[in-house]
Amino acid sequence: MEIRTATLEDIGLIRELAQKSFPHTYRELLSAEQIEYMMDWMYSEKSLTEQMTHGHIFRIASDAGVPVGYVSLEKQGEALFHLHRIYLLPEAQGRGFGKKLFECATALARELAGGRPCRIELNVNRYNTHAVDFYKKRGMFVTFEGDMEIGDGFLRTDYIMALDLA
Repeated sequence: MEIRTATLEDIGLIRELAQKSFPHTYRELLSAEQIEYMMDWMYSEKSLTEQMTHGHIFRIASDAGVPVGYVSLEKQGEALFHLHRIYLLPEAQGRGFGKKLFECATALARELAGGRPCRIELNVNRYNTHAVDFYKKRGMFVTFEGDMEIGDGFLRTDYIMALDLA
């Protein structure tokens, strides 16, 4: 597996990967209307451009040259980072790529923190037990549970999870 830093030229690729992975992930947890709303909110060309020009670092994972997933991390303070997403194509799941992308995000956080202790936080749908278990296996713990209004009457029913890196 290869992982590379995404550029603005990769927005179309990120959108394509998201269109195949995000709805698949949430098909049994969210309504089709909420999935469509969230796709536009997070993955429109405008939204991705704003994210990438305002500090979100995207990395794209490929297997034998074929893109299979992505991760994004944002520095939110001297020692605080937000892992915004790790998504893989359905056919790439269960093959260790998610673990590699998570390791990529933690290594990037350590690098951006200059080797000092830091914390990574993320939001995860609390009903997405597969993802919650994935993050717990990597040492993350729940710090907060809440329902967050995201617009158009939709809620994010999330855990905020954290991992302290030495």
